[in-house]
Amino acid sequence: MMPTMLLSMLPSMGPWVFEILGWVPAIIFPAASGLQLLTIVHRRNADGVSIPAWAMFAVANLCLFVYTEKYGEMESIVGALGTSGLNLCIVVVSLQYRRKS
Repeated sequence: MMPTMLLSMLPSMGPWVFEILGWVPAIIFPAASGLQLLTIVHRRNADGVSIPAWAMFAVANLCLFVYTEKYGEMESIVGALGTSGLNLCIVVVSLQYRRKS
């Protein structure tokens, strides 16, 4: 019952709530992907990295960008397209390190 009450209150809180909620994944998803990429590059090793999973994350984020139809909103561009780009970087770098070993 509590989640339903909270969700029903959101529209009355004002548009700033949705603005903040939009920026949360726009910051967290690219940051998490960036941390994974930095870890791989720093270690110069991709052991334990699931290349198929990161490739699927890239596709999913691209599809999410298209699905939401918010092509001009920075939250969507950074959160979905930026993350998708970082996911693809993880795939490419991981493949390069796997070929070297």
